[in-house]
Amino acid sequence: MDQDLIAILMFSTMMLMLMTGQRVFGAIGFVAVMAALFLWGTGGSDIGFSAAMKLMKWYPLLTLPMFIFMGYVLSESRIADDLYRMFHVWMGGLRGGLAIGTIGLMVLISAMNGLSVAGMAIGATIALPELLRRGYDKQMVTGVVQAGSSLGILVPPSVVLVLYAMIARQPVGQLWLAGVIPGLMMAAMFIVYIVVRCRLQPELGPALPPEERNMPMNEKLKLLRAGLLPLGIFAAMMVPFVYGLTSLVESSAIGAMTAFLAAVLKRRMTKEVFEVSVRQTLGISCMFMWIILAALGFGAVFDGLGAVKAIDALFTEQLGLEPWMILILMQLSFILMGTFLDDTAMLVIVAPLYVPLVGALGFDLVWYGVLYTI
Repeated sequence: MDQDLIAILMFSTMMLMLMTGQRVFGAIGFVAVMAALFLWGTGGSDIGFSAAMKLMKWYPLLTLPMFIFMGYVLSESRIADDLYRMFHVWMGGLRGGLAIGTIGLMVLISAMNGLSVAGMAIGATIALPELLRRGYDKQMVTGVVQAGSSLGILVPPSVVLVLYAMIARQPVGQLWLAGVIPGLMMAAMFIVYIVVRCRLQPELGPALPPEERNMPMNEKLKLLRAGLLPLGIFAAMMVPFVYGLTSLVESSAIGAMTAFLAAVLKRRMTKEVFEVSVRQTLGISCMFMWIILAALGFGAVFDGLGAVKAIDALFTEQLGLEPWMILILMQLSFILMGTFLDDTAMLVIVAPLYVPLVGALGFDLVWYGVLYTI
């Protein structure tokens, strides 16, 4: 059988399995194993072992459980609630102020937990009921929570960028620093949109009545101090890393430890909080490791088939497309896949195929990592 046809069958079978509701790592891993055995017989079984060894030797992978644990400690100990109360009081007097505060909350949640799912859960449980109770438009509220939670995969520490760094073999630190400004720009654009829209249509986001937002200044400052605690945790983690005083793994350990100590000092680190945080960390970390393992195996088979070179030749030589046109087609494909896949699933599916192609087209892989994430 022609190798190009095998590559097409691999990708088509994987997409079909995902559309039928199969688990991401199961679909990718199954297709990779079956293709390897078909092509190389029993020798193809070595691909899984080599991918596992490559995964276990990747030192920055230790950051994954650290950041997930940090985020869940801050979430389960209700420290994130303090953030929302701070924005509620300080921003509630503006039209659309609570929606603006929700975007600010999402930015800070993203800085504490690099998962968009975690931001979505916090926004849906804390901000969504309050916004609806205050008479905010349902469509705007849904858009605010959705858009704000998407910042979790761009603002460091982004777990998705860690996975991209693993697959694309790029430095995680550079990817994080490259994602800061675009993430803040997107948050600013969301806020500007809310301000303009609520000024034109005040009924979409009414301001809080004076009796609810009037509070003694000492109480406001107390709320501000409680809300700035997560910022202090983020600074303790990222500032030494930016100045080269700590490595990536050391910074993640500092973040996890400071989050734990903050919960202890606020007397919120109960047995239940600790148990839930550890269980969630173990579950999500194992899930990501299985996904990465399957993606590495899939990418190894694709490389062995020479599929990337064949696709490059198809677009550039046979169709005569310019590199920028190919890049636009890649971005458009995310719209289709985003209808039934989340960000992590899309990354592990397309990265083994797109990343080598992007490199062959002459684009910087760190730049493309941020572009993909956006």
